[in-house]
Amino acid sequence: MARPDRRTGGFVRTLLLLVALLMPFAASAAAPRIGVATMQPGEVFWERFGHDAIVVIDPVTGAATSYNFGFFDPSEPGFVGNFVHGIMRYRLAALPFDEDMVMYREEGRGVSIQWLHLTDAQANELANALAVNARPENAVYGYDYFRDNCSTRVRDAIDRALGGELHRQLAGRSHGATYRSEAVRLASPAWWMGTGFDVGLGPRSDRPLSLWEEAFVPMRLAASLREVEIDNHPLVESETPVLPHRIAPEPADAPRATWPWLAAGLVLGVLLATTGARRPRLVAALALPFWMLAGLIGALMLFLWLGTVHEFAWANRNLLLLNPLAWLAVPGAWRVLRGRGSGALMQKALPVLAGLALIAMFASWLESGAQDNLRWIALLLPTHLGLWAGLRTTRDAPAASIGA
Repeated sequence: MARPDRRTGGFVRTLLLLVALLMPFAASAAAPRIGVATMQPGEVFWERFGHDAIVVIDPVTGAATSYNFGFFDPSEPGFVGNFVHGIMRYRLAALPFDEDMVMYREEGRGVSIQWLHLTDAQANELANALAVNARPENAVYGYDYFRDNCSTRVRDAIDRALGGELHRQLAGRSHGATYRSEAVRLASPAWWMGTGFDVGLGPRSDRPLSLWEEAFVPMRLAASLREVEIDNHPLVESETPVLPHRIAPEPADAPRATWPWLAAGLVLGVLLATTGARRPRLVAALALPFWMLAGLIGALMLFLWLGTVHEFAWANRNLLLLNPLAWLAVPGAWRVLRGRGSGALMQKALPVLAGLALIAMFASWLESGAQDNLRWIALLLPTHLGLWAGLRTTRDAPAASIGA
């Protein structure tokens, strides 16, 4: 067997020593790989809007860390009360990417990563900023459902690393979406949730959003990132599917026509008006739960306006259609249901409720687009008018004359 050349061995040892000495400098100069992971909507109501996180791949170890802004602590003192009043504390958590994916894999939610084309300086700046932000003393932030959530935090972190270029490219463009349209669209698979957003959101939710503001929805942010170019190259250099989506897809954009609501309102109003004269007890049986629910919804809307920081629910014009004054008619409806006259209080409440609904209609005409509640006006205005017409003659009627 040939013997090794001692001079060659000495050169190799010297080369290895130089590599060992230079490795710390090389590691410090190497840039991490940065990606945005987008998680598709789930089936539980708090998962309807999807989620996202920033993925950082360490250039030395290859370890993937997920920086996830969506963590909160329900055991925190006063959590429920703060949640109701709109004061929510979320935090950023840094955890292994595989660990972060466990829940999404179990739930069948699709996940993909958009790898960003960043300079070494930008990637290092973003990774370092996230590491500092994830420290316990920096991790907590005041959560706002529309303006400061897990997705806007991802957007803002990327924008800072790009020197504000993301904002410059997205802030001046719009698809015409609003906070209401996005909330109702994404919540629509749970009818009660979509209806709650539609009724409970006020006029501040109906301003057209820029693409920058639209990024409160993770899937919208992902779509916008695909359109951004930095120094004549796409910001998103590639996309990697991580988990397949095995449940219902994200609801598509769909116009919401007013005419079915108007048709239903007119039919209901006419039936209530014509039936009330012959069968007031039947109409009262329908009006009783309606007025109780209308009063409850109205009281909740008042609470959101006057007692919370949920400012997108403030000054809700649906209060003209559903309000606590409806409770004034409840005792009279109960009397009619029992075969007695309604009394004066219900007779005074009926025109007031109908009049407020008329005001809602005129307000919508005078300030077109101020609040997108025309569908509710189309349904509820004829209903209030029909109840007034159908029950206005029941004030002093004796029990014998109140038909079943």
